[in-house]
Amino acid sequence: MTEYRAYVIGSDGHIVRATALVCENDEEAVAEASTFLLERTIELWSGNRFVIRPYPER
Repeated sequence: MTEYRAYVIGSDGHIVRATALVCENDEEAVAEASTFLLERTIELWSGNRFVIRPYPER
């Protein structure tokens, strides 16, 4: 299992919240982190490795 952090990014580009995740792989982590994609952008990291920055659907 790999540790990840999902960062919720505010409209000003700053981190609003960080959530720790432990997942089997990147795909599972992206699926879990996507639950935070209501109206905000998130960044998903695994340690110092950037994984993805999906944007909310408008």
